[in-house]
Amino acid sequence: MSLRLGDEAPNFKAQTTIGDIDFHDYIKDSWVVFFSHPSDYTPVCTTELGRTAKLKSEFDKRGVKALALSVDNLEDHHNWVKDINETQDTTVNFPIVADVDRHISELYDMIHPNASATATVRSVFIIGPDKKIKLTLTYPASTGRNFDEILRVIDSLQLTADYSVATPADWKHGEDVIVVPAIKTEDIPAKFPKGFKEIKPYLRTTPQPNL
Repeated sequence: MSLRLGDEAPNFKAQTTIGDIDFHDYIKDSWVVFFSHPSDYTPVCTTELGRTAKLKSEFDKRGVKALALSVDNLEDHHNWVKDINETQDTTVNFPIVADVDRHISELYDMIHPNASATATVRSVFIIGPDKKIKLTLTYPASTGRNFDEILRVIDSLQLTADYSVATPADWKHGEDVIVVPAIKTEDIPAKFPKGFKEIKPYLRTTPQPNL
């Protein structure tokens, strides 16, 4: 199954390190970063889950929940968490799904046979409160994710969900944004009272509206 932007994130029930969950119930009215890692007790994955735990305050202030997954069993997850906490100087504070039968991995196309016939790749799905997929990223097993980029795209997605703007290349929170072409130039002042700059008729910028 190939999931695309705007598709509803498939629901599932699963065993996790915090107990059984229903995914859509877990989302509720939050944003979710749902990500897979190739295997427990591996070095890159250990750093990634440690980093996720350390970013809890950043996720919380954005209304984001984290959820991890691999095809390892629940006992391995629980034991590995001890290693993560020890080596990454943190406390894992989000659930890890045990997908031993690979049902969820296949549902979300997290297993890429040319990379591994059994292990999940480093997939990331950012899912909105409406249960729709807003962004997907896929990394090979050898490359750890850039969590600054994940936070950046969450900021962009949440901003563009609430305002008629887009974010330019390399945009960071606090920088100017782009007024979408659908808004007529004469209508910009009423919608964006902080002012705007017209570089080209199709390229108009304005200060970030939610600051």
